[in-house]
Amino acid sequence: MDGKEIQKIKLRFGIIGNSDELNRAIDIAMQVAHTDVSVLVTGESGVGKEHFPQIIHQNSARKHNKYIAVNCGAIPEGTIDSELFGHVKGAFTGAIDERNGYFAEANNGTIFLDEIGELPLSTQARLLRVLESGEYIKVGSSKVEKTNVRIVAATNVNLVDAIAKGDFREDLYYRLNTIQIKVPPLRERPADVPLLFRKFASDVAERYTMPSLQLADSAKQVLMAYSWPGNIRQLKNVAEQITLLSEQREITEEIVYGYLPEEKMSLPMLARNKVAQGKSFESEREILYQVLFELRQDVAELKRQVNSLMNGEVAVAHHSAVNNVSLVESTVAQQPTTISIASPKGRMRDDYDSPDVEDVEEVMSLENAEKDLIRKALIRSRGRRKLAAQELKISERTLYRKIKEYNLEDY
Repeated sequence: MDGKEIQKIKLRFGIIGNSDELNRAIDIAMQVAHTDVSVLVTGESGVGKEHFPQIIHQNSARKHNKYIAVNCGAIPEGTIDSELFGHVKGAFTGAIDERNGYFAEANNGTIFLDEIGELPLSTQARLLRVLESGEYIKVGSSKVEKTNVRIVAATNVNLVDAIAKGDFREDLYYRLNTIQIKVPPLRERPADVPLLFRKFASDVAERYTMPSLQLADSAKQVLMAYSWPGNIRQLKNVAEQITLLSEQREITEEIVYGYLPEEKMSLPMLARNKVAQGKSFESEREILYQVLFELRQDVAELKRQVNSLMNGEVAVAHHSAVNNVSLVESTVAQQPTTISIASPKGRMRDDYDSPDVEDVEEVMSLENAEKDLIRKALIRSRGRRKLAAQELKISERTLYRKIKEYNLEDY
């Protein structure tokens, strides 16, 4: 497709941006629209994956038939089979009538399965049968039904990792992944950020008859430099907040900073330096643990040097400090995720053997650091635990357990 055709698609479906990766995703969607192959749309939460199944459906031979979007993560595990495939009367308590599922309703049309990675394994087996033969069985029935649907799925989960963990069927992955459309995160298309901001701000100002905003160049730079972990959804939220709450209509760098989450803008310089030097960290929590650990060593070394000066042993203390710090750095490099920050009355479990080393007692524990990170994630997500779990890169089950463990139910 040429640029003009892609631009028409963007206008039709409300897509804003000019990045090459975004244009490529739209081009692929248009190329496969006239076929019936299964499509898997991948990308982080909030990047706008929901636009692509609509592009595919509206440009296919099925466009005059039904298009049904299903959020697999929002349907309880106990009822999802009934929702997708239907049930017969008496199949379970409350099944007072026979009911068609989404696959029957979308016959000859398109069904969009969002958050496909959240499907239970038993439902995945049923879905695989639909993909292979177009057949399914209603819950509580033994009669084989037929359907002719185009399936487009989307996920923000790495399905290859899910397969390795036993959470997703490998055969289903290959059936769904006939064609893959990758939607880029917002941080990889920074030039699109000011365009999106202006669109969202303008929509809100028009809706509430407010004066429009003007972005200063410095404000644009801040928006473009930010990582946007929540992608377009987060940007829209920030743009609406600024439009509604800012008394000034000329938006400066300082105003923008006031509405961006602090944790991404205020990592300790030590952590930034480590990242810049190429050190790999699994998560923000690991960065925090590493920073706390190294700050502890700085304080301990300073204390040793002061004590040595008082005892007239400067040279010996300096040599001991260097050796001990090297020993600790070696231990950390070998076990970066199992560091114990401090013990209440003694040394660290991975501490030095040198008898002249004194421990620093007033140090934040790993438990307190973890609790604080979870609390902040819950606040940022406004109590939506699924979003908090995604931000923390842990499962919802683990998050619920941690919330109970740390008494964070009120967040």
